[in-house]
Amino acid sequence: ERVSKTLELVAQILDLEGPPKRIEAYDMSNTAGSDMVGSMTVFVNGNPLKRDYRTFKIKAEDCRDDYGAMTEVLTRRFKRLLSGDEGFDKRPDLLLMDGGQAQASAATRVLNELGLDIPVFGMVKDDRHRTRALMTAEGNEIGISGNQAVFSFFGRIQEETHRAAIAFHRSLREK
Repeated sequence: ERVSKTLELVAQILDLEGPPKRIEAYDMSNTAGSDMVGSMTVFVNGNPLKRDYRTFKIKAEDCRDDYGAMTEVLTRRFKRLLSGDEGFDKRPDLLLMDGGQAQASAATRVLNELGLDIPVFGMVKDDRHRTRALMTAEGNEIGISGNQAVFSFFGRIQEETHRAAIAFHRSLREK
């Protein structure tokens, strides 16, 4: 019931049509601009659904920044949605990008090019690496630190997404 109320607050704060049932969050990881990887975490009804997590090795040689890598990951993910590819065939109600306006803009650009309309927000961190606000692609900041439940919810998503990206990156380096 607590999670359900939090999702209702999220919908209200972000001006969504209703509480998001499926949230996908994305983060990139690299070593000094090389060995770039991306992670996608999934939260259904506010809880992580690890079987739906996905990881991506960045294929393009010219992707040396988070924006290029993010564009590649989202393009691959959503082209697979549109083709009905099993494992990628569930449409999210909300996308969260690790980063601010630039990442949200990159994601929005990809979705627009593919003809998809999904709300996108960047997760902006404070100096202690906690998500303090969400950012639209247009640069509007939405504060979340005033509501502890919402602040904790987005913080948990950001931490899990970051953890997944780093874990995948480490596993590749160890190989």
